Formats: sequence, structure tokens, C-alpha cells
Amino acid sequence: MVIGMTAWLLRALALGGLAVVLRVLLGLAMGYIPTYGVWLRLLCLVVLIGVAVAWGLRDGRADRHEHPNPEHGGPDLTIRWLQTAVVAGVGSGLICWLLDFLPKIDLGDGGLLFEATAASAFIVLLIFVPGLIGVAVGRWRGSRDNDRSAGTVSPALGSPA
Repeated sequence: MVIGMTAWLLRALALGGLAVVLRVLLGLAMGYIPTYGVWLRLLCLVVLIGVAVAWGLRDGRADRHEHPNPEHGGPDLTIRWLQTAVVAGVGSGLICWLLDFLPKIDLGDGGLLFEATAASAFIVLLIFVPGLIGVAVGRWRGSRDNDRSAGTVSPALGSPA
């Protein structure tokens, strides 16, 4: 139980912290170079989504290597990523709301209701969906690795490389 909790808590702290850092950097950059706002927002989205996909990919591959048979799998990674996303989203929303009171940090002046609902839900989706996509691809790649090392190939995957 403790290992499962630390797994999602570590992800939640890291991804929530990344979301806060990206929002603060975006707020600072928008004060100096507002004409690049679209590109800066896109860059922040790509970074957050990329980290979630990469971590999900790692989780999926590790799960498939530990549990080669999908019928007798290990921990439920969907719940792990849902817990991660909810804690990271709500936590980052509340921290950004508090940071917005500091001078020279402009995060959009969203109220507590906005940060605790809409902004948090957006971050939850930006972490949960890419994380699960990474898990799915990681499991698929882990199955391919297992088939190659065993010398067998499942009919759905084609011939070995």
C-alpha cells in the first residue's frame, strides 16, 4: 500500500510542481514578450504533456515487463494516474491562486473558484489523458519486447524484427 501511494504521490508532486513552474514562467514571460504569448503557451502545453506521456510510457513498459500476462497484471495504473492528475491539478490550482497575490507575479488574476475548478480540471486532463496514452503505448512496447526476448510472436503484432 505504501509503495502504491508513493508512486502516485511522487508523480502528483512532480507534475503539479511542473505545472506551477510553467505557469509562473509563462506569467513572467508574458510581461516581457507578450507578442509571443501563443507560442509560449503552446510550449508550456507541450512540455507538460510530454512529461506526462514519457512517465506513462515508463510505467506501462515496467508494468508489462513485470507482468507479461495482461490477464494477471499488477497495479491498476488507471487509478494511479487518476490520483496523480487530481492531486496535481487541484494542488497546482491552489498554489497558483496563492502565488497570484505576490507582487510581480501575474497568473491571470483568477479567483479561488476558478483556480479550484476550471484551471484544476484543465490540468487534470493535461496529465491524466496523456499519462494513460503513455501507459497504453508502454504496455504495447513492453509486450513486443517480451515477445522478442521469448522468440515468439503474437498474431496481432506481426513477425519479429
